[in-house]
Amino acid sequence: MRRHELSDAEWAVLSPLLPSSGSAGRPRSDDRVVLNGIVWKLRTGSAWRDVPDRYGSWQTLYTRFRRWALDGTFSRMLRALQAEKDAAGDIDWLVSVDSTIVRAHQHAAGGKRGRSTGTKRGDHALGRSRGGLSTKIHLACDGLGRPLGFVLSGGNANDCTRFEQVMDSITVPRTGPGRPRTRPDHVIADKGYSSRKIRTYLRRHGIPHTIPERADQIQGRLNRGTRGGRPPSFDRCIYRRRNVVERCFNRLKQWRGLATRYDKTRESYHAAVTIASILLWI
Repeated sequence: MRRHELSDAEWAVLSPLLPSSGSAGRPRSDDRVVLNGIVWKLRTGSAWRDVPDRYGSWQTLYTRFRRWALDGTFSRMLRALQAEKDAAGDIDWLVSVDSTIVRAHQHAAGGKRGRSTGTKRGDHALGRSRGGLSTKIHLACDGLGRPLGFVLSGGNANDCTRFEQVMDSITVPRTGPGRPRTRPDHVIADKGYSSRKIRTYLRRHGIPHTIPERADQIQGRLNRGTRGGRPPSFDRCIYRRRNVVERCFNRLKQWRGLATRYDKTRESYHAAVTIASILLWI
């Protein structure tokens, strides 16, 4: 096993989750070699053309990556792993939510129109902020710092505007009968998510939460006197565990292809984050 390649244990977990090649047509390139090439590319942040020859043709790697990204193969693999962990009781449902900014390389700036969807560049999660084009990853992780769900947006999007989408992205299937689990035991978030809309959403879904108030909200409530109502409950001991989402981002950004965005389309970058999440769960 070379650097940045899948170990035998990782391949043993992933191989049953890959789609079968079918019987028609010529035999396709070995899935393990192709997946190793994709992982090598994302870990190093290299261009597709610069992937070593030992992984085969770079066109084959890119074609397979795009095909699996568009048909949802990587997302189904992640859901299958989460379902196995949940069945074994290995998911801590104390969920932390946060976001992180990823600078977009100039190679990513050319994605004006997606070939598969025909969408405009603004729909590819590229936004112009103070530092230029960037993407924001809005993510929810479990109590052990493993991604449960995430959504992408332009870097100029406010964190709280994507909170409900992040919560909707948490869908852990059951290995047996029953609907997928979507509701955490508890949600932790920072002051950027302190809004009446978010607190109402969590109460309506019966989800306890620990979100500190912003200073302006505290002052506004005090200025209204008795009409300001009671302050929301806040548990400092639980809030100390919010750092797991920061550690999750730190582990994801060890992948150089994620720490800087080189992909032109939303589907490709979403697939890249999904692949890194899969290996974190393994």
